[in-house]
Amino acid sequence: MARDTVETHFTEAVATLKAGARRDPAQPVRDGTTLTGQRCRELFDRQLGSRLLDVAARWLRAQNEGFYTIGSAGHEGNAAVAAAVRTTDPALLHYRSGAFYLTRSVMAGRLPEQGLRDVLLGLTASAEEPIAGGRHKVFGHPDLAVIPQTSTIASHLPRSVGVALAIERAKAIGLETAWPADAITICSFGDASTNHASALSGFNTAAYATYQGQPLPILFVCEDNGLGISVRTPRGWVETAARRPGIEYFQADGCDLAETYDAAVRAADHVRSTRSPAFLHLSTVRLMGHAGSDVESSYRTQREIRADHERDPLLRTAALLVEAGLATPEELIKRYESEREHVLRTALETTRTAKLTSARQIVEPLAPRRSELIAKISPVAAEPSVREKAFAGQLPEKDKPLTLSQAINRTLTDALAVYPEMMVFGEDVAKKGGVYGVTRGLQKRFGAARVFDTLLDEQAILGLALGSGVSKLLPVPEIQYLAYLHNALDQIRGEAATLSFFSRGAYRNPMVVRVAGYAYQKGFGGHFHNDNSIAALRDIPGVVIASPSRPDDASAMLRTCLAAARTEGSVCVFLEPIALYNTRDLFDEGDNGWLAPYAPPSRWAETHVPIGRARGYGDGRDLTIVTYGNGVRMSLRAAVRLTQDGVSCRVLDLRWLAPLPVEDLMRAAELTGKVLIADECRRTGGVSEGIVTEMLDAGFTGQIARVTSADSFIPLGEAANHVLLSEVEIEQAARKLLS
Repeated sequence: MARDTVETHFTEAVATLKAGARRDPAQPVRDGTTLTGQRCRELFDRQLGSRLLDVAARWLRAQNEGFYTIGSAGHEGNAAVAAAVRTTDPALLHYRSGAFYLTRSVMAGRLPEQGLRDVLLGLTASAEEPIAGGRHKVFGHPDLAVIPQTSTIASHLPRSVGVALAIERAKAIGLETAWPADAITICSFGDASTNHASALSGFNTAAYATYQGQPLPILFVCEDNGLGISVRTPRGWVETAARRPGIEYFQADGCDLAETYDAAVRAADHVRSTRSPAFLHLSTVRLMGHAGSDVESSYRTQREIRADHERDPLLRTAALLVEAGLATPEELIKRYESEREHVLRTALETTRTAKLTSARQIVEPLAPRRSELIAKISPVAAEPSVREKAFAGQLPEKDKPLTLSQAINRTLTDALAVYPEMMVFGEDVAKKGGVYGVTRGLQKRFGAARVFDTLLDEQAILGLALGSGVSKLLPVPEIQYLAYLHNALDQIRGEAATLSFFSRGAYRNPMVVRVAGYAYQKGFGGHFHNDNSIAALRDIPGVVIASPSRPDDASAMLRTCLAAARTEGSVCVFLEPIALYNTRDLFDEGDNGWLAPYAPPSRWAETHVPIGRARGYGDGRDLTIVTYGNGVRMSLRAAVRLTQDGVSCRVLDLRWLAPLPVEDLMRAAELTGKVLIADECRRTGGVSEGIVTEMLDAGFTGQIARVTSADSFIPLGEAANHVLLSEVEIEQAARKLLS
């Protein structure tokens, strides 16, 4: 294959190198460094392997056999970072981390060939690739503590901070995580990514924790090549942005292997010994353009490109070896050529491996759910003495019937008592007990290590959950209002939902995200406190969306979500209707029809609701009203008035908005042949659209109508009633459908 100018420059420049006096390989490769000659030679081989993977990626692309060309050329100095840390330190890596990955693979006892083959299988979308199985090209491996990242920006930084928090929080709780107790988290990224909101969230959270004296062992590694594709990073900007209170700053020439190694050792030792964050700033170059399709000569001068060739880290390491008398130019060129032939031959072999061949095979890792296992785990309770202590001797099942908020509180208490790895956190959840008191008393009962307040940043909250979950804890973060979730939705869409998919379940991030949501707060708070948009959640593959309306359902469904997260790594969003938190009555004032006695977790009682099962009310044969959330109470009230006029109704509470309970839906629909969907969300993108589609796909031939809230934000005061679904509208729509 034709050679890139980077290749030809390397071999030509190596040929001109002058040998120096031979040094002892066990001694420093040059004066003033701790990098030995032997280690330098080993790392050169890993750098060389990484460079040739980039060559192979472009060759494969030219043959239409490769599908990813963003490479690591110019960033091979990160081999020294890998050498400076332990193979058991969790690493969340930049997409230019080929040399880091190959180095860690060998340090973990694998053959050099194995790491190379891992990456080549990823480039060719092979189903035999060991982490993503052909779903994406990522750096990741369960045996190497490398957590795969598909982000090309910085959305993994909040998770990385969460991993660091989990390492320390687990020690405080007295538990083990997936990582050693003295591990540190490695998080690498590019210079352009430091400007991204998720990066700023990660840096700020780390600084915020350290400022308060909380341990947070994370090493941020910025590989600064000065470019975000074609946009230049201003000189000095990364250092200026990196210097934050509580985060120690280290810097090195990332093209100089020895200097990078020494700085990385110092930075890693600082993080490990002080249990506090550090920022390692590596100045690198970007060779071969951003990706194979990038023509960098359209935005860079030839002089700039040639200057980067002179700083080529592979060439600089070759010079170290030659000047130390540990290799000759001829040996290195011969090594380059033989390894090049070997990598290209292996690349060709990977094109002949199995590929993903069906949709079923592709989606298999998305949402594995063994319903029988979830059903077995859901009703597990703590020992009686532990429960007595958790509830201060006042067991809720012996108390009067509960409201929705009280039921959730008692269920969280039971869960914290039985799952020692469970943590509840978010804004105001600790001493205050949440804006609506749902978590009141939990911190007092279970301690500040397990129930704690966070800073006001939804990306940070979800990032802490992501990092805790992948570390084998059970996070239950609270998002204070549904509208606030949109600020950080990519942490669920791009991070939480994809991890199991892109690691074939080798890495999972179980979590139950509690969200106070929906409207009907009598005009109080405006649209931020009355948001009724969940469309952006419903189209995320694999995510479970629970939407309880009654206290008894809330308890059973929350247990199901916790069990699914704990056993299957499920990502669950638990939408709690704010307007129903403290509702007591159903039809008449004082009837207490919306209260329910607390059913404790028990193997002998029905305290578990399977994912995707609805709940029916009534046995009418004229009309089925399908609804959820606040719509359940409104529909039941409307149904009573319809019944008084001789209309025989049944109401179906979906309970689960993803996956929808299609079997129960169709059964209830077929019983009447007429279906009214009462959807409190917006008409466009609302749940009703999905319900109608599912019914038609399933062959329903009866009549369908829907009544929804308007396509509008929710205004203040009485004006809110003009855009929100009402009982009157449900009743009117029902009569129209029946007429």
